[in-house]
Amino acid sequence: MAVFTAVSPEQAQHIATALSLGSVTELQGITGGIENTNYFLTCKPQTDAGDTHEQTYVLTLFERLSSTELPFYLKLMQHLAINGIAVPCPKANDKGDILHTVAGKPAAVVNKLAGRSQLEPQSAHCAALGETLAHMHLAAQSFETTQPNLRGLTWWNDTAPVVLPHLQQAQAQLLLQELALQNHTGASSAYAALPRGPVHADLFRDNVMFEGDRLTGIFDFYFAGVDAWLFDLCVCLNDWAIHLDTGEWDLPRAQALVTAYERVRPLTAAERKLLNPMLRAAGLRFWISRLWDFYLPREANMLNPHDPDHFERILRARVAKPLFLSTLAQQGIEVMPA
Repeated sequence: MAVFTAVSPEQAQHIATALSLGSVTELQGITGGIENTNYFLTCKPQTDAGDTHEQTYVLTLFERLSSTELPFYLKLMQHLAINGIAVPCPKANDKGDILHTVAGKPAAVVNKLAGRSQLEPQSAHCAALGETLAHMHLAAQSFETTQPNLRGLTWWNDTAPVVLPHLQQAQAQLLLQELALQNHTGASSAYAALPRGPVHADLFRDNVMFEGDRLTGIFDFYFAGVDAWLFDLCVCLNDWAIHLDTGEWDLPRAQALVTAYERVRPLTAAERKLLNPMLRAAGLRFWISRLWDFYLPREANMLNPHDPDHFERILRARVAKPLFLSTLAQQGIEVMPA
């Protein structure tokens, strides 16, 4: 999250009033991301019951996404929340609208989730994530609105030529090699057989909240789209189940995540076949996007672009050492048989 657009106290109060949230007592910019403007919006409700307990929300101003794209993300969050998945639910005005305008930008307000991000996850946290991810995929099957993953293969092909001039020869060779693999995989019958539906597509450690080992919520759905469920799982594995300094696997954590996922939704034969190409796809996607953000940054009041070298290490690690479900089974907890 970041702050690209300044929001005045008057503008904050205007949206709070429109959503019947009460009087704004604090507006605090949020750092940490690179796509949208985000604030913590704290309000004191004014009710007939005399409830004056302050509540905090997240106000997001969308800097790149358009008003035609945004209903997919917001309605997906609303759908998941209604179906019992722990996600923030967009606040509606008295007309039922969940997409608003603040400071001339499309905007949304959601409830702030309880807990905190677990940036050093253990196996218990990975298991909780895997279980919730599988339930989320199944719950999203009944979501009727469709929109492709806008940071999928088409975007990789379009963006690669923009970042290539900034790379050293070995890096450029890796990027082109992996892009060729993904274009080949994407055109295959095996890829077409992958189960798919709405996915989060950005489910990193800092987008999940915990209280102890209990997962309290998933947020930041603004890269969601219809894609292979396996891709979503691989994005998680590439972040939650690795050693951050090397990109190498932490096998007990990987095993915990996959096992918990499969207890809810067993992987298909097609998914097992393409596990490693999709792990490489997840690494490539975030390497390209972080190269793009790093070398072509936007101006912002509060912006901390991520280091693209991190995902280069992850991608090289996925190429060098594939992950096998049989290896995970040896970690001591049974996984679904291949």
